[in-house]
Amino acid sequence: MALSLQQFTVPLFLKTLGNLSTILDKAAAFAEEKKIDPKVLLGYRLAPDMFTLTSQVQNATDHARRAVARLAGMEAPVYEDKEASFPELKTRIEKTLAFLQSVKPAQMEGGDTREIKMKFGGSERTFTGQVYLLHHALPNFFFHATTAYDILRHCGVTIGKRDFIGQL
Repeated sequence: MALSLQQFTVPLFLKTLGNLSTILDKAAAFAEEKKIDPKVLLGYRLAPDMFTLTSQVQNATDHARRAVARLAGMEAPVYEDKEASFPELKTRIEKTLAFLQSVKPAQMEGGDTREIKMKFGGSERTFTGQVYLLHHALPNFFFHATTAYDILRHCGVTIGKRDFIGQL
């Protein structure tokens, strides 16, 4: 049985973002327990030229939301990048989950062959939906979700592989 594009993408994004939300709960509890200002964790980055934890979560939600919207041939909701707390990041994830769940499988039919145009710097590139999903959207989504996890793990939050991957 072949998977539809919706079956291949939306559940994957839902699960990973749900797990990321749970990880943020653990980070907030860690900050409270250790008497660390949450802004320290939210502003942490693995290297000086990398995004902060806050930006990693924002980017993960952006890639999931935009991927599903582009593959469905619709405009993605626009979110301002103004989150400054764990609850605000969790709300952003919840909004993203609600959007992903609102997209019906029929809306994504043919998305694998849909023409996706994206601007990179001053130039525009065109991809098929399949190439866009497999070589841009999914790698970027997992890069940012993983980096958010890595930042928190590096800071001492007690999380492990099972927190990131979740239950099968």
